[in-house]
Amino acid sequence: MGRVKEPILWALFSGGGMVAALVLPALVFLLWIAAPLGWVTLPSYGELVELVRHPISRLSIFALASLSFYHWAHRFRYTLYDGLQLYHLNELIAVLTYGSATLLTLAAGFLLVAVV
Repeated sequence: MGRVKEPILWALFSGGGMVAALVLPALVFLLWIAAPLGWVTLPSYGELVELVRHPISRLSIFALASLSFYHWAHRFRYTLYDGLQLYHLNELIAVLTYGSATLLTLAAGFLLVAVV
C-alpha cells in the first residue's frame, strides 16, 4: 500500500473510533437501558420515519455507518497483519478489508436513499 493512502485510512480509522466511543454508547444507553426502564419514551414508527427522511439525519446515519465500517476494516486488517503474523498477505488483506468497508458504505448509502 502506498504512502499516499495511509493518512486517509488512518483518518477514517480515528474518525470511526471517535464515533464508536462517543455516539454508540449513547445510543445503546438510550435504546437498551433507558427505554426499557421507562426513563425515556421512544418515538413512534411514523416519527422515526419522518426523522430519517430529513437530509441531515440521513447524512448523520451515513457518517456513523461508514466511519464504523472503516474503523472495523482498519482494526481487523492490523489484527490479521500483526496479531496473526500474516505479513505475506498484507496487500490481499488490505484490499479485502477496505473493499468490504467500501461495499458496506455503498450499501448503507443505497439503503438510506432508496428505502426511506
